[in-house]
Amino acid sequence: MSSVLRPLLLLLADRQAYRPVWSARIGREWVRNAARIWDCEQALVEQDWQAMQDRFPHADAGDLDAYEAGLRYSDPKDRHVIAAGLAWRARCGEQITPAASVLTWNLKDFNRSEMRRLGMDVYDPDRLLSFWWSQDPATLRDALAQTMEQLVTAGRQPEPLAVTLNRERLHRLRGLMIAAQAA
Repeated sequence: MSSVLRPLLLLLADRQAYRPVWSARIGREWVRNAARIWDCEQALVEQDWQAMQDRFPHADAGDLDAYEAGLRYSDPKDRHVIAAGLAWRARCGEQITPAASVLTWNLKDFNRSEMRRLGMDVYDPDRLLSFWWSQDPATLRDALAQTMEQLVTAGRQPEPLAVTLNRERLHRLRGLMIAAQAA
């Protein structure tokens, strides 16, 4: 996730819009890839990962082996992501049956039929944020404003939100926000 999308999603998790779920393997992949993509020291990304762990101590789904073993149709390199959702849901027990979804830009790696059979879905960030906008635009608008304010405080150059959303490939959300402003 990008340097805008990640803090936005974590802020929304703080506000209980959803519960983040991950695993140690997801964390290792994120640390490795983020350090490479952002061209920064891996130690800095590891600190961010640890801060996320501290902020959401119940997000780690735990051991995934039993859940990954039954997956057949999604990309083998991404089955552990589905397994994290299944493990987390199983850990919640009978009294809580939340929908578990995968959030990714790599939709092609997740077989939709397999996901449906498991009671899961897969969303790209734009689709999910657009859905949340339709449910509660005020919360998302506020979270976006706060995220952008935090990024500017941390040294990012200020720019119009529409420009940021376009660069982040959040085109649906951008359109919804522009339409809401025009109304």
